[in-house]
Amino acid sequence: MQILILGNSKDVHAAHLREAIAQTGTDVDYLDIAQFPTQLRVSWSPQTSEGFLTLPSGQRWNWQSIRSVFWRSLAPIQVPSLPDDQRQIAGNDAMAVLRTVMQSTSTRWVNSWRAYQFHKEKPRQLGVVHQLGITIPDTLVGNDPAAVLAFAQRHAKVIFKPVYGGAYIQPLTPQHLQPERLQLALSCAPIALQEYIPGTNIRTYVIGDRVYGAEIRSPSLDFRLDAQAELLPLTLPDAVEQDCRAIARALWLDWTAIDWRRRPDGQYVFLEANPSPMFIHFERQTRYPITQALVDLLLAD
Repeated sequence: MQILILGNSKDVHAAHLREAIAQTGTDVDYLDIAQFPTQLRVSWSPQTSEGFLTLPSGQRWNWQSIRSVFWRSLAPIQVPSLPDDQRQIAGNDAMAVLRTVMQSTSTRWVNSWRAYQFHKEKPRQLGVVHQLGITIPDTLVGNDPAAVLAFAQRHAKVIFKPVYGGAYIQPLTPQHLQPERLQLALSCAPIALQEYIPGTNIRTYVIGDRVYGAEIRSPSLDFRLDAQAELLPLTLPDAVEQDCRAIARALWLDWTAIDWRRRPDGQYVFLEANPSPMFIHFERQTRYPITQALVDLLLAD
């Protein structure tokens, strides 16, 4: 049995989990996509569904012997210097092979290519969760100034953030809505607007059937900006635990961190589910066995 970590040793979470798996006596190594196709060698046959992965170290692993791959991070492929037209073809070919082995081999990906792609469509993620009957914030995405102004007028307080992610939440101010500024911003990129949800930040981790929760105490609008934020273990209501598992299933996530806002009246409002969250700080603060749960998940039949 063999396990791969999608990522490399420079990522502290990848290195942490690799060490934990190695302590079980299991063969484990990194699958660093930045080394493909220059150093990694991949083969796969549509007729037999068999193939091999040869690592830079020279180890040759049969895809059928690889129990799991933990998806920590997907680095860009590194195609050698070629003329632009040839470089594009080479890059497309390399990604086609990677997508194939990620979806067609018997190896279990935690999480899958499908889940990773779905995460990049966060408005759609919100829609799916809403269809489960779980409360989400009133949300608008797009670049229509009239729609943005109408949304802002419907709510006393609004926050905005990139549709794709990758930046922090900010409050929407009257200055943002000045006509020239708004037109310029929306001609550059669409935006995601949400009603501000008063209350407390809650983070839950789902690992297989296990669910762990913590209250995050921070005065910051985005707690990720607050190095002093407190993480307090939390006993979740049974209904919220069930919602966590339902969200993970609906988004094809074997493991995830789900962020919520708990309103003053106790209602939980879904914000986002992350398919590759950081977890070491959360584990150290709460003492929840996140690492062991992930190891168990990756080694499970």
